[in-house]
Amino acid sequence: MDIKIRQYNESDIKAAAAIWNEIVEEGAAFPQKELLTEKSGDEFFKSQSYTGIAYNDENGEIVGLYILHPNNVGRCGHICNASYAIRLDMRGQHIGEALVKHCMEKGKELGFGILQFNAVVRTNEPALKLYKKLGFTQLGIIPGGFLMKDGTYEDIIPHYHVL
Repeated sequence: MDIKIRQYNESDIKAAAAIWNEIVEEGAAFPQKELLTEKSGDEFFKSQSYTGIAYNDENGEIVGLYILHPNNVGRCGHICNASYAIRLDMRGQHIGEALVKHCMEKGKELGFGILQFNAVVRTNEPALKLYKKLGFTQLGIIPGGFLMKDGTYEDIIPHYHVL
């Protein structure tokens, strides 16, 4: 499989929203609780500084995506934040790594100096392993910072990487 990444466009909405909603429905990684519709999803993806779409170049099938946007404003506006979503049946094929690397390059290209993740859930072991591999720095642990789908609270581990 040859994975390529390009910018989101309106024709991606059904696949992009479906992948995003899989993560939201899992209730173990994204803070959102509301599912995206085609309308709200298109608005959401277009409102980002950049939305990257990962696709299989052999058949055009969308397999993942990321959103990139400022983490804050003003004097902290040089710090960006991102979220990544890989289709459930495509996990474990290094798509996440391709998305994070592309995101880091795009963040730098857009003038950001730091990529920060505010809420990496402690149980998200694949993400934690990947961020360590890519040289992200863990900032500590926020006990009970994430409400899991089952109603329990899990720790979150903020991370950052200088771009």
